[in-house]
Amino acid sequence: MSTAVALPPPPIRTTKDLKAAHHLSSGGASGLASAITLQPLDLLKTRLQQAYATEAKGAKRRKLSQVVSGVLRDDGIQGLWRGTTPTVVRNVPGVAMYFYSLSAIRGYLTTIPFFAIPLTQPTGQPPTAVAALPASSVPAAAPISPASNTALVKLSPQGNLIAGAIGRTGVGFILNPVTVLKARFESGQYKEYKSLFSAFKSLLRQNGVRGLFQGFTATAARDAPYAGMYLVFYEKGKDLAGRLVKPEWGIPYAAQHSVSGALAAILATTITSPADVVKTRMQVNFTNHPTIRIAISKIYADRGLAGFFSGSSLRVSRKAASSAIAWTVYEGLLLFYRDREA
Repeated sequence: MSTAVALPPPPIRTTKDLKAAHHLSSGGASGLASAITLQPLDLLKTRLQQAYATEAKGAKRRKLSQVVSGVLRDDGIQGLWRGTTPTVVRNVPGVAMYFYSLSAIRGYLTTIPFFAIPLTQPTGQPPTAVAALPASSVPAAAPISPASNTALVKLSPQGNLIAGAIGRTGVGFILNPVTVLKARFESGQYKEYKSLFSAFKSLLRQNGVRGLFQGFTATAARDAPYAGMYLVFYEKGKDLAGRLVKPEWGIPYAAQHSVSGALAAILATTITSPADVVKTRMQVNFTNHPTIRIAISKIYADRGLAGFFSGSSLRVSRKAASSAIAWTVYEGLLLFYRDREA
């Protein structure tokens, strides 16, 4: 009677094999691509969210077509890209830092059993092949097979929620001064801003150091839940695509990432739209909106509940396109690095 001998499984690569430079370069490239491509949507969203008339006369809602006409009339077609410099200054290092910190946080959370996803065996291996491995040989992160549609570690929804919230809020705090300048450039109310440096000096002169962090609380209230929910929805979308899309169909991973990113952004953006409106009001017109409570009351007095969704259609469109571009570029480059070094 012969005894079957189980062959050892092939080496398992994890996302921890990817270098920090890979995450930073992939994140920076994705931030640059989305910033330049989608700046017009960001500018128009800011114009729609800011107060449309003086407080004494009451706010008067403007339509998107009127905003576009006004930008083209005042600044020409290039006016749609006003604020691109602070956007690039914020997005390129910001997205790079976000993706890197997100990878580091998620990598750490995989060491905590509550957040980790159980290891799955490589394709073609019996379930016991991985289960029988000694604990010392089991990688902390979930394995990535060559056929995997992702180069990121796998976490539970709770882990993704926490990782996204912490990563986005931390980077948001560091880059909040640039975010304030970006909102002011886009608003059209600060024509004296001729360069990023002169705008920075003007902001410091008028509002002091405190002015550099205007709206951060509202930004954090928007970004923390947005980033957490986005990551949960995005990973669920990729998992669903991985189960439904058959390899023989020939659908590229980039398409799966784009669709998952866009749908996740639509859901997360819609939920967090009110916080984005409050943040914009505080950063563009801090004098009349010095606190979240006052900003909320003024927005409600201007337009009621609908005011908390001003520009939401543009923000949803912008976020859907931005996420599709950013995550597709990011994961595409990571997959390239992974396969090149395999």
